[in-house]
Amino acid sequence: MTGEFEQVRLKLSTGVELDVVDMGPRDAPVLIFLHGFPESHRTWRHQLPHFSKNFRCIAPDQRGYRGSSKPQDADSYTPDKLIADIFAMADALGVGQFTIVGHDWGGAIAWGVALGGQPGGLHPAWAGRVTRAVIANAPHPAVFQRLLVTNADQRAASQYIRTFRDPASDAIIEGHGIAGLLAHAFAGRVPSGGMAEPDEIARFLKDWEDRDTCRAMINWYRASPVMVPAMDEPYDAPPAVPFPTLNIPTLVVWALDDVALPPCNLDGIDELVPDVTIVEVPGCGHFVPWEAPDAVNAAMDAFLGQAAD
Repeated sequence: MTGEFEQVRLKLSTGVELDVVDMGPRDAPVLIFLHGFPESHRTWRHQLPHFSKNFRCIAPDQRGYRGSSKPQDADSYTPDKLIADIFAMADALGVGQFTIVGHDWGGAIAWGVALGGQPGGLHPAWAGRVTRAVIANAPHPAVFQRLLVTNADQRAASQYIRTFRDPASDAIIEGHGIAGLLAHAFAGRVPSGGMAEPDEIARFLKDWEDRDTCRAMINWYRASPVMVPAMDEPYDAPPAVPFPTLNIPTLVVWALDDVALPPCNLDGIDELVPDVTIVEVPGCGHFVPWEAPDAVNAAMDAFLGQAAD
């Protein structure tokens, strides 16, 4: 059982307020940890104590989650706004440069933060602030969209997104919350190779009682530009569109038993991320930060140049 983490409440220039864990030496290099769906800062409960000895570790409950602001319109969750929150959070904490760390949806936002904030990055106001990236079971946006169009396995694994986006799901959310929607969308195929500790499951269920939170979490999917074709739509690949290269050192940790994101998401990633280190974690499902924390911590230790305990 991992104890509570103290949080601070931050009012951001993007118009939302986030609850944020901020621990470790204030003058140390900064790691910003982004959780995914349907979790919270506690995705990183095994990483924060480990890395806060030598790094300043910052982990928000992102927009729409737990006690953080949760606007109810889908347009408030477009990726540009979620990415802007992270730089605004860094500004509010007086952080200049940082390493971005993300899992699942947090990893998707981390890809965007890294592309916008690397030296010479896509966003001039942010360029040069992101020095490294660590991504855990979150597909590269260009690889993922290509697979959704061309790969039957990934398309089948992602049909739950169509369910989440379906207005008919609103009644399930109202009546049964996120737990009910997950049961409906995955029909017994839980997207993980393991189960969280009982006290963590209790935390999930308590968080998910709030229907505003449930709707906000689903809005991340509804606002995403990712196109998920139906299974009977054509598999013809569209013309190749140039995608910006991520040139900063990047660690990709990939659990191989993820039913939602098969290992084919690693194919071709080195062309888009030339300075990539890939660490595969066999026998582990989607939630690798807490299903295989020792493997994740060891991979990050090696990548960050930190001697393991």
